[in-house]
Amino acid sequence: MRVIFNEELKQVADDLDRMAQNVRKAIKGAGEALLNQDVEAAQTVIDGDIEIDALESSVIDQCVKLLAKQNPVATDLRVVVSTMRLASTFERMGDLARHVAEAARRTYPAAAIPESAQPVFAEMIDFLDNTADQLVAMLFDRDAKTAEAIILADDKLDNLHHQTFDLALSDDITRQQTVDIVLLGRFLERLGDHAVPAVWCTSSPASTPLRSRPATRAPTSTDWDLFSHWANN
Repeated sequence: MRVIFNEELKQVADDLDRMAQNVRKAIKGAGEALLNQDVEAAQTVIDGDIEIDALESSVIDQCVKLLAKQNPVATDLRVVVSTMRLASTFERMGDLARHVAEAARRTYPAAAIPESAQPVFAEMIDFLDNTADQLVAMLFDRDAKTAEAIILADDKLDNLHHQTFDLALSDDITRQQTVDIVLLGRFLERLGDHAVPAVWCTSSPASTPLRSRPATRAPTSTDWDLFSHWANN
């Protein structure tokens, strides 16, 4: 039974890896569409969200079957439940990237954000690009130092998000640009918010799905607070 459980969990791992890869592509594509008025990149992100949704459904269906057929307990149960939550988090991240891409497509050929806002949004997107790369890598190597760095760095994205409020209050932009700045800033900030608990979940030995290498540190009280907030929202 244990061999069957591990084999079936490995199949789930493959789908989760594909989800992470697709989310990374979506984040990068949405950033390209937003900053460079690339309507083709925007459409690719929008179309690709269908596959992310399908992968989420596949992961959850497989996990439900594991729960029904294998009746896992203790750590095995936490692994399966954590995998389901991680798939849902990736799906939400894909939705947020799609929202950014849709805004870029809607305003094409004009930019969705004014020139004055470009530096702040470019910095936010660069931060999320790096976070997405690290998240994909962590699904494989479980580097706890990288996880801690991502968690601590989230404050930077929050600070950049606060700067978008000042940009939205400018007298030199239109009402629609004000709305777009607020919404797009929120979408990008939420992407970072979802990445933090996803990273924690990936690096935790008690709840991490799929790969054999454990994390090199135990979860801290701050980690538990972050995870509890994520699980209840």
